[in-house]
Amino acid sequence: MRSSNLRLFLVAGLLVAIGLALVVSGFASSSPDGLEKVAVDKGFLETAKDHLFADSPVADYAVRGVDDERLSTGLAGLIGVLVTFGVGLGVFALVRAMRPGSRDAGAGKGSEPTRAP
Repeated sequence: MRSSNLRLFLVAGLLVAIGLALVVSGFASSSPDGLEKVAVDKGFLETAKDHLFADSPVADYAVRGVDDERLSTGLAGLIGVLVTFGVGLGVFALVRAMRPGSRDAGAGKGSEPTRAP
């Protein structure tokens, strides 16, 4: 029962995050963020350099090649949610598998864990 509740929680959370990424991200402000505004106000924005991922397909919260700005932002959000969820799921699966006494590490499904007398 506990495992099914966890799965339901994860699926519900993923669906909410996907919904927010696809729908709400299209309404995000196009105004510069606080750091960029300070850089403009103080006059040092021109000295900024592109970061390592500036040429990536989802740089600047947009998907390259998609002309509709809201759709592009939503797709970038969706990609970000799926990548983040996948990495998190992988890390937690690895941690769970490496945990001492993990049922998945040595015991078959349905077998009782051994206990010291």
